[in-house]
Amino acid sequence: MRDTAYLDWPFFEPRHGALARELDAWASGNLGVHHEADVDAACRDLVARLGAAGWLRHAVGGRDYGGAHDAIDTRAICLIRETLARHAGLADFAFAMQGLGSGAIALFGSEEQKLRYLPRVAAGEAIAAFALSEPEAGSDVAAMACAARLEGDTYVLDGEKTWISNGGIADFYVVFARSGEADGARGISAFIVDADTPGLTVAERIEVIAPHPLARLRFDACRIPASARIGAGGQGFKVAMATLDVFRTSVAAAALGFARRALDEALDRAASRHMFGKTLADFQITQAKLAGMATNIDAAALLTYRAAWERDQGRRVTRAAAMAKLTATENAQAVIDAALQMFGGLGVVSGQPVETLYREIRALRIYEGASEVQQLIIARDLLGEHAAAQAAREQA
Repeated sequence: MRDTAYLDWPFFEPRHGALARELDAWASGNLGVHHEADVDAACRDLVARLGAAGWLRHAVGGRDYGGAHDAIDTRAICLIRETLARHAGLADFAFAMQGLGSGAIALFGSEEQKLRYLPRVAAGEAIAAFALSEPEAGSDVAAMACAARLEGDTYVLDGEKTWISNGGIADFYVVFARSGEADGARGISAFIVDADTPGLTVAERIEVIAPHPLARLRFDACRIPASARIGAGGQGFKVAMATLDVFRTSVAAAALGFARRALDEALDRAASRHMFGKTLADFQITQAKLAGMATNIDAAALLTYRAAWERDQGRRVTRAAAMAKLTATENAQAVIDAALQMFGGLGVVSGQPVETLYREIRALRIYEGASEVQQLIIARDLLGEHAAAQAAREQA
């Protein structure tokens, strides 16, 4: 961990800095940046090792269920994701999906559901997945078509989910389906579906530029007990959004980790690459690039850890998290692109750290809300606040 000055920012408590430094030391001896040939096996191995080392405890809320704290510490999961991403994108993915995949259970699950699933997630003994997106319902969750009909004491699921991370290797999926209590977003419920449930199949494995387990799922008369529903019927949209709110800021932190690693690589390259009797770092154009990269990183970090701190204070962070995710992912893309440019032809050689980072960062600008969606969230929140203030002034 080359630059640790930010750990002294007032957003953090001493325990946060200790956590980040301890994880960095562990990651230095246990992780590598390169993509693995067998991504499924690598992901399973990473979940097991992260669990055995105790890091996954931070992804789960509730000490009684294997978690590190009574509630998820947003600053802790952000620092963990940043640190893991700096070392290995797949390790960050493995950690994040354990949290996202089990988050709905931690927030809204019954005592029985929490006891059955969360301790195994925290120990790295069960792999979790979050199944929300569909072929025609990504950013527009209200367009969901996957259906769940109640028949006696069971629900029957029919439909598809796609872009499901951990699809094909998960032990259970938190699935969102239209249950019919009302139209639109108010008629969606959340369910836990074990991977071996009859009627659930992996319809397609999806290959992407930054390899990780990803799949399209099909539900064909898939029967689950009514007790598998998470929370109340028709509350699935609320469950999904609350879960995403916890982890959206941590996506920004992962982008920070990628960007910091890119800056490290760029600094090493600039200081060691000899050109025209000088090093690359001697040229003003290189210095300007490095200055811009460092500034982009700090700007993103300030927004990210402000949002994390505010959430840990119990504040509403919809706008702050959207600003953090938007800025951190877009800035990281720019930082990594600049780093790759400094490597010249070597930068596009498969397996080079900057080439790997270039592929890793691209997806972060899309998943858990694309950059354009974050802009809509920010603008709508601003306009809603403005309208409320204007109405208050008119009534005064």
